[in-house]
Amino acid sequence: MAFRGPKAWLWRWRRNPLKRRVDVVEAWVVIGAWLITLAAGVLAGLAATAAVEHGLARERVEWRQVVARLTEKAPGKAADHPAEATGEQVWGQVGWTAPDGSRHTGQVRVGAGSSAGTAVTVWTDPHGELVTEPPTPAQAHMRSSLIGVLVGLSAAAVPFVGGRVLCGRLERRRMAQWDREWARFGPRWGHNTL
Repeated sequence: MAFRGPKAWLWRWRRNPLKRRVDVVEAWVVIGAWLITLAAGVLAGLAATAAVEHGLARERVEWRQVVARLTEKAPGKAADHPAEATGEQVWGQVGWTAPDGSRHTGQVRVGAGSSAGTAVTVWTDPHGELVTEPPTPAQAHMRSSLIGVLVGLSAAAVPFVGGRVLCGRLERRRMAQWDREWARFGPRWGHNTL
């Protein structure tokens, strides 16, 4: 392996009689692709993080806890003593009243064998429909950060792959140009010029 010194990094920018126009174009493509990749990744990631964070904050404000009651006995067998409870959860039918006074029903996870009329805390949206418990601020921050990273990486992949494809085409063009020149000068190689 040949030693590449610090000047090897900027070889496309130095004056060189062997440097071709395609070398300069490739250098600009590489710089442009990296800049666009960085900008697209960071901007898309930040935008996605802010959008998810805003949506989750809105859920925390709009969603409400409501006390629902089991409409029928839950399937399964209840523990005889609280100390023997296994914590088994089953789906049970519950009913609740929305803030606008309308009655709603739905299924939620409840303790096995719970009797009809047992109070269960559920979360509802502004329309009174069942939703999951909204994430805490810490959970929302973690979720929005992870989504932002994934979106940022996905957005950055597009210009990165585009730059690699363009550099590959330039490389093929350069190799074809070298082949043409070698075909022209190759037969003369080794002849005495005297």
